[in-house]
Parts: sequence; structure tokens; C-alpha cells
Amino acid sequence: MKAVVQRVLSSSVTIEDEIISEIGKGITALIAVESGDGGVQVSKMAEKLTMLRIFEDEAGKMNKSLLDIGGEILAVSNFTVAGDCSKGKRPSYMSAERPERAAPIFDELLKQISDFGVNVQTGRFGADMKVSIENDGPVTVILET
Repeated sequence: MKAVVQRVLSSSVTIEDEIISEIGKGITALIAVESGDGGVQVSKMAEKLTMLRIFEDEAGKMNKSLLDIGGEILAVSNFTVAGDCSKGKRPSYMSAERPERAAPIFDELLKQISDFGVNVQTGRFGADMKVSIENDGPVTVILET
């Protein structure tokens, strides 16, 4: 499982000119489920996303997590995050899990993040989405489990 994680002031997902989800201060995560991912990877990613210390404390150091600041998360399924660009000019998506298997794994990730007490918003699995991200910092990290 891979995620591109951005610290945001706000973020939203629009489908067919309708905003279907939005958050304030927190994290927007573009997440790919890869072949072979399962419970272990889901649990690790849920914990990483909720406890990643990328928010500033009173001294201006990145020492606080999403839980510490009471932030929200916008988790967006995005198989292209699994793209391999090491050969040629066109990404290969061979490591991305098939949609019928990836969807329930992604749903389990959302549930586990919610179980930490975090407000979780999401897009629509497999839909053509427009993601608006007001990056804060900018702070962007890549997580892999």
C-alpha cells in the first residue's frame, strides 16, 4: 500500500460538479492498494496516517499528529500512486491491485482510521474525481507499508 500524503488547510472531492466530501485542517492522502496488500498493510497505514507527526507544535517543530491537533483526513483511492516509472516514458500499473479486491481493502482502511477517532472523508472508488488541495507548508510525504 502506498500513499502520497499532504498536510492541508482544506481539501475536497468533486464528482460531476458536485462536492461530495470536504475537510478542514488535516491530511489529504492519495492511496493505492497494491497486489498482495491485506490486513497487515491496512493496519500499518491506518496507524501511520493518524500518528504521522507532520503538524507544528508551539515551537514550530513538526511534532504533532493528526490525533494531536484534532484534524481530519480526506482519503482518496488512487491506483496511479502505484505507478512504476522506472522504465520508459509510460507508467506501469502492474503492482496495483484489481479494483474488485482493492475496494474492500480501501474500505477497511477507512474504517480503521475512523476507529482512531478521526473524521474520515473520501471520494468514490473508481470515479473520475477532482481533488482540490490547499497544501499547508507545503508538506508532502510518501508512505509505503
